[in-house]
Amino acid sequence: MTHGYLSPTGVEIAFVLVGLVVLGSGLLVVTIKNLVYAALWLLVCMGSIAVEYLLLSAELLAWIQVLLYAGAIIVLFLFGLMLTRAPIGPTEELNVRNRWPALIVGLGAAGTLVTVVVQAYQHTWFNPRGSVALGSGRALGSQLFTYWVLPFELLSVLLLAALVGAIVLSRRGQRNEEAEA
Repeated sequence: MTHGYLSPTGVEIAFVLVGLVVLGSGLLVVTIKNLVYAALWLLVCMGSIAVEYLLLSAELLAWIQVLLYAGAIIVLFLFGLMLTRAPIGPTEELNVRNRWPALIVGLGAAGTLVTVVVQAYQHTWFNPRGSVALGSGRALGSQLFTYWVLPFELLSVLLLAALVGAIVLSRRGQRNEEAEA
């Protein structure tokens, strides 16, 4: 039995509805002026992405999403807010004057990303009857270390650079405080 775009299944409807939750919470993350609320909306966004993975039958990725992103990263972010002297409530520092150019650049980047992904996977067919179940740990590892090694390594270097940059920026603030004292 086949179905077209005009007769979606329940899973496809749920996928679109959860996708709307992801989109809405993602927009709230970047537009809300209270950082704690932004972190909580980020938690909703990451949890909804985990639900999307479950709907795609990728249970391993869903658990990774919950444990690493919705758990550890959000908690780390909240601890960073609470332990530093970062402004938690609405402040003028967070009110950016270049909001419209940033919105245009963001929409352009999102459009480019969607175009690239659609073109890259336009003629890709997944064989669910293959030797490895789609969404399993074996399939994920096989794909990751066969086709996605270079992007995976580039991402790890990018994250390392972000970590070093965060350390440098935090040390610079300590030096300024010591010089003033």
